[in-house]
Amino acid sequence: MTRLFPTTGPLRRLALCACLFIALPWTTRCLADDGDQPTYAIGAGMERMAAWPGASTARNQPIPFIDIEIPDHLSLSTLDGLQLDLIGGPVLHGGFYGDYQWGRDSDDLGVLRGKIAPLSPRLTAGGYLEWQLAKQVDAGIDLSHDIDGAGAYLEAYGEWDLPPVWLLQHSFEMRWQAMNGAAMDRFFGISPAQADTLAVPAWHPGAGSQSASLEYDLFVPTSQHTGLALALSWERLLGNAGGSPLVTRFGSRNQPSESLAFVYHF
Repeated sequence: MTRLFPTTGPLRRLALCACLFIALPWTTRCLADDGDQPTYAIGAGMERMAAWPGASTARNQPIPFIDIEIPDHLSLSTLDGLQLDLIGGPVLHGGFYGDYQWGRDSDDLGVLRGKIAPLSPRLTAGGYLEWQLAKQVDAGIDLSHDIDGAGAYLEAYGEWDLPPVWLLQHSFEMRWQAMNGAAMDRFFGISPAQADTLAVPAWHPGAGSQSASLEYDLFVPTSQHTGLALALSWERLLGNAGGSPLVTRFGSRNQPSESLAFVYHF
C-alpha cells in the first residue's frame, strides 16, 4: 500500500495522526510495569513522488514526519501507519493496523484531467502479524479494508536493519501488495465512457498482485537530538495494475520516490 501524502489532503493526514495519538495514553500506562522505553521523533521535510498512482510524472510537496515506537505495544509512523500490538511476544507480534490510502488530485492528472475521475484519500483499518526473525530482521503481513469504500488490501513485508556505519543508521525494506477487485478497479480501471474519451480499451481489472517495492532508509544525526531522515523507494506495478492503459499509455510501471526530513527525537 502506498503510504505517501496527497496534495489534496495534508491536513487530513495530520488529523489522522492526531486521532491516532488518542491511543498513546493507554499504551504508555501499559509500560508502567516494565523497563521498555518509548522513543519519539517528529519533524518535517519534502517528498518527491509519482503525481498519481501509475503516473510517469512526479510532484514535490512538504511532508510531516512522525515516528513513535513503544516496544511491544504501539508503533505510529507517517510512513508505515499505526500498529497496535495486542500479542507482544518475544517473536510474534500482531493486532490492529491502520493507515492512510492516498488518492489522486485533479491538478496532477495533466492530460488526463477531466477524462478520469480524481480520487479522494481514504483511511484503512485491519489487522497485522509480524515475526521477529532476528534482532535486525523482521517480516510481516497486514490485511486492511477501506473505512469508507469497498477496497481491500493485502501486504507482505520484510525489513533488515543494516549494521551502523559510524553514527549512520540505515535499513532496507521490501514490500509486496495485492488488492481486491474493487480497489484495483478504483485506481486502475477504465469505464467504457472513459475509454472512448481516451481512445483506449476499457479496463476492468480483477483482484490480484498490485506492486512490489524496495526502500532504503538512512538516518544521519546532526546533534544529540536531531538528524536527517532520508528514504529512497522504487516501486514496480504488477499484474492488472501494471497492465492498465492508464499506466501503459499515460504513465509508467516504475514508481520511484524520495523524501528528506529534518527530525527531532527524544
